[in-house]
Amino acid sequence: MAISRASILPALMLLFGAVAFVATAEDPLLATYEKWMGEFGRVYSSDTEKQNRFEVFKTNFQFIESMNKQPGLTYTVGLNEFADLTNEEFVTKYVGFKSPSTPKKATPFKYANLTTAPTCVDWRSSGAVTPVKNQGNCGDCWSFSATGAMEGINKIKTGTLLSLSEQELVDCDTSCSGCNGGYMDYAFQWVILNGGITTETDYPYTSGSTGTAGSCNYPKTYDYAVSLLSYQDVTTYCESCLKNAVANQPVSVAIEASGSAFQFYRVEFSLGRVGPIWTTACWL
Repeated sequence: MAISRASILPALMLLFGAVAFVATAEDPLLATYEKWMGEFGRVYSSDTEKQNRFEVFKTNFQFIESMNKQPGLTYTVGLNEFADLTNEEFVTKYVGFKSPSTPKKATPFKYANLTTAPTCVDWRSSGAVTPVKNQGNCGDCWSFSATGAMEGINKIKTGTLLSLSEQELVDCDTSCSGCNGGYMDYAFQWVILNGGITTETDYPYTSGSTGTAGSCNYPKTYDYAVSLLSYQDVTTYCESCLKNAVANQPVSVAIEASGSAFQFYRVEFSLGRVGPIWTTACWL
């Protein structure tokens, strides 16, 4: 019986598909990948997407293996929830700090001349730090850095630790760009001009799941929980200034975190290895 060319083509396509599947199934990293998928609840819309993400995963796995073999490294890296993202995707989704285009004029720093700073301080032991928060699928780290500093100084001044609303800043501070980045100083400026900021409970965080800013809930912005008097940048490249500031209160910090090492880090970094930091102190 004759076989038409029309029937041969689908058969060949099935054959090539089967060969590709077998090649993938025999990849020694496939079991590791599928275990990672289960651990982080990763489900893909198609086999093609799964295969593409597997290729990214393998590249990242090789980077992790290579980094951890480097002698004298002050940190380790490992597989985490970002292991199927390219570094470009990671930066776009999660790295949201935007430094100002023009440097601010330097002013005398409040804590510059203190000489009694302790060698070690942990504001968690004083109850001035809220539980760790997760920004999720939104590049708004700037808002978390800003609220963290305000939460700390409010606890020091009033004795009450309140979790403040990042979502209010993301939705309402138009000087920043919501999930597309921002700057802590602009967030502090907004809180001062607005008269204060509300709590996480009253204006809960949603951008971590939606990936976008919402519409500003203006009535909530007038329901102040904490007001801010002023803020000041810690003097650039002045380690003693930063030490003195942290000895007196938690400060807002941004770290240049676009590298692949930050994407997969497991143990704290030596800051000298990861780029510049920006620090700001604020007062109630």
